[in-house]
Amino acid sequence: MSLTTFIGVLLGFGLFAGAVMLSTDNYWIFLNFPSLVMVTGGVFSSTLISFEIRYVWLAIKNIGFILITPKVGRYLLNFEVGRMIRWGYLMQSKGIPALETETKKAKKQDPFINFAIELLITGYPGDNLRAVLENTVETTFGRNMVQVNVLKFMASAAPAFGMIGTLVGLMVMLDTMGGDPTKLGPGLAVALCTTLYGVLFARLVFLPAANKVQQRQEIMRFRNLLLVEGFAMLADKKSPRYIQDSMNSYLDPSIHFDIDKQLKRK
Repeated sequence: MSLTTFIGVLLGFGLFAGAVMLSTDNYWIFLNFPSLVMVTGGVFSSTLISFEIRYVWLAIKNIGFILITPKVGRYLLNFEVGRMIRWGYLMQSKGIPALETETKKAKKQDPFINFAIELLITGYPGDNLRAVLENTVETTFGRNMVQVNVLKFMASAAPAFGMIGTLVGLMVMLDTMGGDPTKLGPGLAVALCTTLYGVLFARLVFLPAANKVQQRQEIMRFRNLLLVEGFAMLADKKSPRYIQDSMNSYLDPSIHFDIDKQLKRK
């Protein structure tokens, strides 16, 4: 579980709930089922009109996935550099057949690495391999960003439908003005619930989820582009130290891979 994300969710909703509890003893005025239906129903209806159902479903699933720790972390990039260097040594000493045997596990775990190794085994030169893999990275990133766009659309739609619900509530309230005036206050409170729900969903659910998903996709894109450089250099039969220095140039100095340190440990 992503601890920071979980803490953020707890703080966001916890602080809101705490503010409500400190402000009034009548907590139930903040719970209104028709308001909730109007906001959620309106958001999902407009989203289904705007996007294909497949992408809407993937976007909704990603709201839950943001609570899971991402696969690609800061120090995994260091690991990827080390793995490329190890494969470089293997190719120098034993050639492509040995690399194919060594990478069987990695190919099963990662479709991108599987595709890259297949291109490498085919014998593409570095420039051609880089062009194909870069296109794969960018098109994959573009497809995955559709889910981010869906979540951002939902974030923009939620306050709008909250306002629509408020307008409906105000119209109903004004229609009863000829009756008991004491009902105007509670009626207005119910009408404002939809605006409240719309803003809460937008700012504590949809938009944060969109930003988190986008950030993770950008990290994955960076990692894959780093691998592209590594595979291109393997195809050109560059030396392991050249691979190290070239790939390290993409990373923060604090996570640079150092062949000499690894040799000393052994």
